[in-house]
Amino acid sequence: MNDSAPRAGEDRPRGAAVRAFSSLVGGMNAAGSCWIVVLMLLINAEAISRSAFNAPIIGVIEMIEISIIGIVFMQLADSLRRGVLTRSDGLFNQVMRRSPRAGHGMAVVTFLLGTVFMGLIIWGSVPFFFESWENDYYIGVEGMFTAPVWPVALIIVIAVVVTMVQFAIMLSDHWRSMTGRARG
Repeated sequence: MNDSAPRAGEDRPRGAAVRAFSSLVGGMNAAGSCWIVVLMLLINAEAISRSAFNAPIIGVIEMIEISIIGIVFMQLADSLRRGVLTRSDGLFNQVMRRSPRAGHGMAVVTFLLGTVFMGLIIWGSVPFFFESWENDYYIGVEGMFTAPVWPVALIIVIAVVVTMVQFAIMLSDHWRSMTGRARG
């Protein structure tokens, strides 16, 4: 099927918005993957510097600690979109085969709960972001290495908003399938 043509029952603006959003999700995943490569290079440089020159690179451990959090959240929405987020499909797949409508109903409940859960994370993360920004929270040891916490707190907020929207898109798709208003 031609991806540029709207699917049956789908208006052009929604299709374009979903495609643009999908590009954002994929871009966040790619940025997270690039971040992993940079961390691997940093770890190797630190190991070589420590072993060969007895001069470790200060702050590598702290950068790894904070980076892992950012990477996980940046790749969360894409994992959800591609269906590789940790889950158990055994019952769901059986229900979908026997009664697609009931299966879509299960998916609607699951994605609704996911949307609500992401909203709760946002509710807790936004105040932390502002607090870390205003109070200059940092990781590391003063005088040796410090890095601000707010950039990763902001990444978490943005990534959770994107993941919540991804949950809502999947919820909408299953709702349409369950109610017989499916696209394509």
